[in-house]
Amino acid sequence: MSTAFLEVRGLTVRAGERVLVDGVDVAAERGRTLGVVGESGSGKSMLVKALTGLLPTGVTTTGAALLDGIPVNLAASERAWGRVRGRKVVLVLQDPFTSLDPLHRCGWQVMASSPTRGRAARRAEVVRRLAEVGLPARVARQYPHELSGGMRQRVAIAAALASDPQLLIADEPTTALDVTTQREILDLLASLQQARGMTLVLITHDLGLAEERCDDLVVMRAGTIVERGRAADVFADPQHPYTQALSEAARGRVRTSGERAEAPVALRASGLVKQFRGADERAVDDVTIEVRDGECVGVVGESGSGKTTVARCVVGLETPDEGTIEVRAPGADGLAATTALTPAQRARAVQIVFQDPYSALNPALTIGTMLREALDVAARGESGSGDAGRPGERRTVDELLTMVGLPTSYARRRPARLSGGERQRVAIARALAPAPRVLVCDESVSALDVSVQAQVLDLLARLRAELGLTILFISHDLGVMQQVTDRVYVMRAGKVVETGPTAQVLREPEHPYTRTLLDAVPGSPGGPAHQTTAGDEPAAASAAFSPSAAEADADKGATPDSASPTAAEVPGD
Repeated sequence: MSTAFLEVRGLTVRAGERVLVDGVDVAAERGRTLGVVGESGSGKSMLVKALTGLLPTGVTTTGAALLDGIPVNLAASERAWGRVRGRKVVLVLQDPFTSLDPLHRCGWQVMASSPTRGRAARRAEVVRRLAEVGLPARVARQYPHELSGGMRQRVAIAAALASDPQLLIADEPTTALDVTTQREILDLLASLQQARGMTLVLITHDLGLAEERCDDLVVMRAGTIVERGRAADVFADPQHPYTQALSEAARGRVRTSGERAEAPVALRASGLVKQFRGADERAVDDVTIEVRDGECVGVVGESGSGKTTVARCVVGLETPDEGTIEVRAPGADGLAATTALTPAQRARAVQIVFQDPYSALNPALTIGTMLREALDVAARGESGSGDAGRPGERRTVDELLTMVGLPTSYARRRPARLSGGERQRVAIARALAPAPRVLVCDESVSALDVSVQAQVLDLLARLRAELGLTILFISHDLGVMQQVTDRVYVMRAGKVVETGPTAQVLREPEHPYTRTLLDAVPGSPGGPAHQTTAGDEPAAASAAFSPSAAEADADKGATPDSASPTAAEVPGD
């Protein structure tokens, strides 16, 4: 008798004459975690869509599938899939914006697929479901846009688990989360999996996460499976050259370094304070950050630590209540307050790459149109600023695409035809169009698979060397911080709690919060073991150091309310 809860044989997915997934066999054993690893475009997300009946119009599928021993028609109608998806099988997507309805409160969305009936019972269950994923009861009354990215993903996971599914397919579910939140979510899934005997299929480009969290593994490339086996065996001795290359890309990137203590200051934020209306606490509380010419400086912390608010203040998307921000203006040797710069000068002084490429790119425009618009803005800035620019810094659309590892033919595509990683690379290209002196990267590589991530980090290193580009790097990924940054600022609850050379801070952290962040990194000595035993509780969320939910809201500009939900405000029937 088969122990597999999910069996797929000969799955082929086609878009016209193009084969997207080619004759794939997959088996997810009951109660175990199957990891599916591969780069953007490898076919892993298309595999997920085929297994959940979410293939786009014009895409066809063939092959056989069994779910708990029962045949499933992969080409069934949406109505037929509705009896399976959201009940036996649920899907957690990479970006919660695509799975959460912006028009409904979070509590309603958590309970939408729950079979529980009765107003009082539903009120109690929504509070319990939110608590399971580390969210306070008041989140039931909030809308998705009022939450940070990490909190939105936890709401999406709570909503997926409300139907008590037997199979959960998670497509890059923790990509954009800080390391401690990532650990909490994965520990929660592991605990629920053991308690319910649930089967988990984890789609990821994070090899460290796959090695630590998966029992079994398949490696995909160009729509085919190139390697499979027990996860421990695959990572201990990868057989296929592609698997070996992925492993080397994840573990072998060379960190560019060299503290530039003597270089002039390119960016200085002094005494920044920001408190959002309705918030009890400051999102940013007397923060001072300094970045020198050609330096890459990191700001690390959990969701709600204030790091994104700092980034938004630096680029002018938020106005600090107190403090000053100075940058090196185009054509100038010294610092100038950003408030004294024209919009064109500020655009050429500092640019930002956002965390979420879905909301950063206009879905109605082609990639070429967006990049040409950015180049046109840069050209107007040059003509109006009196700065002729540095030699070779004017670029073309084709050059920008090539710089970020995309084919020039992508200029004719729209964002919907690109993977999440490809969309983020377009966002990076657009930010580079004005040839800025300072580039602020707000989680800008968190959505990329490891080999493409390595290429983008190498690109940033080359730009630092060739153009003297200065980078303020916002991230929750301490591994990336170690590889690319010269110095690092550690933020917690709006304050900088530790700073210094990256190697020193990560090797010998002085603040207990920094040590907590390091312990939460997958594969670290303090990280979770691959296997847990029955009765184990999820790892504690480091309550002594985690920001409050109100602080997490404040980091994204929300207006939190600390009051508990009243009977009338909690979703009922």
